[in-house]
Amino acid sequence: MITEVSTVMFRRKLGEMLGKIRSGNDSIVISKHGRPIAALIDAALFARIRRQQERFDALAARMADDFAGTPQDDGMAAIDRACRRD
Repeated sequence: MITEVSTVMFRRKLGEMLGKIRSGNDSIVISKHGRPIAALIDAALFARIRRQQERFDALAARMADDFAGTPQDDGMAAIDRACRRD
């Protein structure tokens, strides 16, 4: 579940919020003036997100190398074909 709280409420209930995160069943979006500014998530989830980001960055770098010199429209068409699930 995702809970949204203001910065003021987050400061008041920090211990409670950390308990919700520790249970692994909750994530918290912290907002200021109605705009999200941060998210608090379980450390294991954060580690998975970081690994996925590293894998994505490596894939993007390989694709940039593979498509170097290819016209953008041709490259995008090739990517669209590869992503299509018919």
